[in-house]
Amino acid sequence: MYKKNKQLEREGNTSILFWFLSIFLVLFMFWAPFQKALFNGNTYDFERPIYSSLVWGFLIMFIVSLFLFYNWKLKDHGDILSILVWLLPITFLLAKINEASHYYATNMVYIEMLYAVFFVLGIYLCRSSLGNRILTYCIMLSGYVIVWFGMINWLGYKEFAAKLIQWFVDVPNMEYKDAVMMASNQLRLTSTFQYANSYAALLIALLLAAVYLVVTKRKPLTIAIHAFMLVPMILSLLLTLSRGGLVILPIVLLLILPFMKITKQIFIFIHLGISSVISLIILNKITLVGEQFHLHQDLSTAASGLWILIGSSVGCAIISWLLQHFVFPKVDDFFNSRIKNRFANIILPAAALIIGCLGIFVVFGNTGAINLFPDYIKHRIETINFEQHSVLERGTFYKDSVKLFEDYPVFGGGGGAWAALYEKYQNNPYVSRQAHNFFIQYLVETGIVGILILLAFLVYIFYLYIRQFIKTATTQESSDRHVFFIVTISLLVHSMIDFDLSYVYLGILLFLSLGGMISNPEQLLLSEKWLKINKYKWIYPTLLVIVSIFMFFSSTKMLNANSNFQSTLSLAQSNKSINEIFVPLNNALNELPNHPDYASYKIDLLLQAYSQTKDENFYNQAVDLIQKTRAKEPHNRALIDKEVYTLAIKGQLPKALELVNKEINNFPWDITLYEKNILMNFDLGSRAQSAKNNTQAEQYWNQAVATYNTILEKSKELELLPKEQLQGRAFGLTKNIAFTLGQIDYMHGKYASAESFLKFELSDQFNDQMNVEMARWYLASLQKQNKTDQSLYNKLIAKDPKEKDEINKLVNATFSAK
Repeated sequence: MYKKNKQLEREGNTSILFWFLSIFLVLFMFWAPFQKALFNGNTYDFERPIYSSLVWGFLIMFIVSLFLFYNWKLKDHGDILSILVWLLPITFLLAKINEASHYYATNMVYIEMLYAVFFVLGIYLCRSSLGNRILTYCIMLSGYVIVWFGMINWLGYKEFAAKLIQWFVDVPNMEYKDAVMMASNQLRLTSTFQYANSYAALLIALLLAAVYLVVTKRKPLTIAIHAFMLVPMILSLLLTLSRGGLVILPIVLLLILPFMKITKQIFIFIHLGISSVISLIILNKITLVGEQFHLHQDLSTAASGLWILIGSSVGCAIISWLLQHFVFPKVDDFFNSRIKNRFANIILPAAALIIGCLGIFVVFGNTGAINLFPDYIKHRIETINFEQHSVLERGTFYKDSVKLFEDYPVFGGGGGAWAALYEKYQNNPYVSRQAHNFFIQYLVETGIVGILILLAFLVYIFYLYIRQFIKTATTQESSDRHVFFIVTISLLVHSMIDFDLSYVYLGILLFLSLGGMISNPEQLLLSEKWLKINKYKWIYPTLLVIVSIFMFFSSTKMLNANSNFQSTLSLAQSNKSINEIFVPLNNALNELPNHPDYASYKIDLLLQAYSQTKDENFYNQAVDLIQKTRAKEPHNRALIDKEVYTLAIKGQLPKALELVNKEINNFPWDITLYEKNILMNFDLGSRAQSAKNNTQAEQYWNQAVATYNTILEKSKELELLPKEQLQGRAFGLTKNIAFTLGQIDYMHGKYASAESFLKFELSDQFNDQMNVEMARWYLASLQKQNKTDQSLYNKLIAKDPKEKDEINKLVNATFSAK
């Protein structure tokens, strides 16, 4: 049973709440992208704009609750989903049972609740035609602003771009950081994202939505605006150098084509083809303009590049409008009169698949077509294969994720579990606080319970949307909502190969679109037994009011804590006294106890104060804060180092060594922990030797050697990596380890082995005391073998003549360990 609810069509036009929510949505969608797209980087550097979003989001949740008092009752599946969406933050709340990091997990609960708010907002705003149009144009126009912001930066007008946004964004030195960034010696366009691949995900969504609107809209101005943007978006996609973007684009295109009539499918290809050809024609020029500025700081060609881009975009818009106005109606009439097959809509996608395969052959074959691209874009395209390092590294991430999941199978390790725990499970010493796959990261964070709820939620929405779309495919209402489907598919598919949804802005865009997809007032109605519940319909908005008030004050508290911490940093930079610095810092920690970054900063200050004054009160406060924070953040690497340091400065080396050994199991590829292990074993052995306990000294030194053997064994594992895959961080012999092991071998009379260790990275830069000591032991080991390094010896003696005596002492020394 379907129903056209005319009241829902009219609602909102006169509602103050509707217009308040709409204005907020528009402002938010233009503000959020310029806050680094609200990237959830799990550090204080990224949290302020997210906390600001939470404050505004829960304020809006309160207003949405009031809106629902008048507009919500359980009558269709959209109303059910407005309740079910809250299961998603609940799964993150359950995951806190096994949270790997209290800070990460708590933030994700708040963020998931924000997504739920925007999902509900998407459903009920878009139930009116006006709200539907507002959200559609809001998504598209805000996206176009992001695209032009990126292109203006690429062409060299970075100061102009900064001036446009400085009234609502902090832009130091009149430059939005990394709008164009250098990565692997290649310029990559990132616009507001500071990460090219996730920007490519947004570009795919905008490009396909724009070309869809070109073929479905009739107003000349609307067609022209969207067609005008095709060239800048294709250029931007190419300038991101995102191989994943180029691979995902045709996949998403094939997924959305079957939902359109064959005429629209044909013209989508025509418009994409025309805009792509124009883009390729000007690509070299636009690329050179960007290189001229960003590599040589030469702005002389920027104006010509800008006018070429504008002129090409205008030309594309004119051609697209002419095609839509004069050609499209005739072709549409032709196919409508001749093609009646119900499966006609899949004929062209199938043909496109074949043509795409031919296109791959043309580009990658010996046809010369790839030479149309600039050299570095050509190189990126040529390296699209399954043996490419980024593909191999992602495969490793996914395998390691499975190992993590096996330890947290039911409810997961809580929000941010991958960032907190990946080093424990990693196959090699890569650095990636993101799993590069939304669904896999969701699995390790919420377990099998969370991922099943998410998948059921998505399947439910897509089932309702597709069924409804088929029923109403010819209506303009259905046509408008298809933009939400395109955005959703683009983000979800691309998020399978990257961490797009770690950008809260993209997560909000996704949930808004999901809500818009099922906002159709012609939804299938629920059966009568469901309608009986409506006498209690006040319960749902009442609960939302209560939750929104609580969350508003909680998120305000988080924002205030961040403000206090920012004040702390400002006072520290102004060289204020420690007591003045502690005032806002303590306020921050009172509002957000055990925040790892705030706590780490205070611990550093306390230990500095202790070092200067030897006041035990400072030391005790530092130790107490470390213990309290580590209880909530057991895997925080910085806090581990601080605890080791507090033990070491009190001479409690056995306890410090015990802690290091324990943490090596959690960070098996962190060479600094192995280095600490070897140094502490050496120091403890030296203490034992001084105490005439040679047996214990040997035990400690043997443990140091055993640790080095472990390093060698693990290094062999790295040799098994495919040659195309990057190892990640350095793992192997370090200068500190070499010096320590060289001393142990020297004391054992193994002078050749000692020589080998002691000359590792040895430098004649004797302003560094370590080089002095290492050279001293190295030259002594050579003398023991009747060998010499006269050049190094002369330089050392020239630096300090007393070193001659020091070397002789070592040569003549007797070590009982020998």
